[in-house]
Amino acid sequence: MIIIILIGLIIGLAVGFIFNITYPTEYSFYVTMALLAAMDSLIGAARAHMEEKYNGLIFITGFACNAVLAGLLTFVGDKLGIPLYYAAIFVFGGRLFNNLAVIRRLVIEKILSKKDKI
Repeated sequence: MIIIILIGLIIGLAVGFIFNITYPTEYSFYVTMALLAAMDSLIGAARAHMEEKYNGLIFITGFACNAVLAGLLTFVGDKLGIPLYYAAIFVFGGRLFNNLAVIRRLVIEKILSKKDKI
C-alpha cells in the first residue's frame, strides 16, 4: 500500500514539474485551500491505515467534502470581503498536526515493540 502511495506521489510531482501549468492569481486562495484539504484527507487516511481503520469510501467522501467545504468557505468569504478561508486553514491545519502527532506516536510504538521482541 505504501509503495502505491509513493509511486503516485512521485508521478504526481514529476507531472507537476514537467508540465508548466499556471493559473490566474485570483485563484491562488482556492488552490491553496484545495491543497490543504487534500493534505488533510491524505494524512487522515494514512493515520486510519496505521490504526487499521481505513475505509476507502470514507476517504473518498471525506476528500470530496473537505474540498467542497474549503472551496465554499473561500468563495463566500471572497464575495463578502471577509477572510473565511482562515477557518479552513485553522481547522485543516490543526487536524494535519494532530494526525501527524498520532502517526508519529504509532510509528514510535511500533519501533519500540519490535525492539522489545528482539
